[in-house]
Amino acid sequence: MFPTYFVALATGLLASTALQAQTLPTAQAATPAADCPHPFGLADNTARTFTLQDSRGKTTGYVHQRVVSLGTEQNKKKTQTTNTVLLKSGAYDTKGRLLYLRDLTFRCRQDTAFTDGLDQLKPAQLSSFQDRILTYSPTPLAWPNQPTIGSELPGGGVSVDVRSSAVHIAQVYSHVGKRRVTGRQTVTTPAGTFECYKVEGELETATVARADLKLATTVRIVEYYAPTVGLVKSELYDKKGRLDQVRLLTGLDKTAGDVKQEKNKSKKS
Repeated sequence: MFPTYFVALATGLLASTALQAQTLPTAQAATPAADCPHPFGLADNTARTFTLQDSRGKTTGYVHQRVVSLGTEQNKKKTQTTNTVLLKSGAYDTKGRLLYLRDLTFRCRQDTAFTDGLDQLKPAQLSSFQDRILTYSPTPLAWPNQPTIGSELPGGGVSVDVRSSAVHIAQVYSHVGKRRVTGRQTVTTPAGTFECYKVEGELETATVARADLKLATTVRIVEYYAPTVGLVKSELYDKKGRLDQVRLLTGLDKTAGDVKQEKNKSKKS
């Protein structure tokens, strides 16, 4: 049975989805103003839910994110201001049990938003390093408001230094590279219909114990983002090029109300 809190998430999403079906009959514009008051238009208390699916479309879990604070950063010369959003991001299984919780910081300046590279890391990559000292070094991923089709985007992700109290043990990283804007596409989800840019790249995950011992995997990743909303859909392919996982935006609430969560409709065995 879902915990009481998670049931509230599910109920809220259904109501929100019904409302959006009435208020979002057409695709949201993919080209916002050049300035950037908030990354992806994320205002205080905005809540988003992503549903994880396997290659057959079966739900395998959820990711819920909520904006908890807004802020600004300035460079040392105070000539450039970057707007920031702090999100609480939690991953849940299909029964509503929390798997992990992390803080993510999104940024934007001028005409580009930046997602936190930490979001690329899967906790399973660190499962072999319990009770170790972990130092995270994230590199944000850039998402321009008005990119040129065919243009290349810089890579990003996160590197984790794993140590004991005495020695270095390993470096674990997850990095998206070879990113290229390959087109525009309308994407419809339970959260609405969005005009998105399509970005294709390669996701490399690795554990490096020493210079001559590196366990790495590289797979294809395709992401669709709307500048006014953020990532709408992500597709991850396996080493043989077959679709492996889909992450889909299924809940979006900008009203500072209850957290939204899509109700799991799969039948009990």
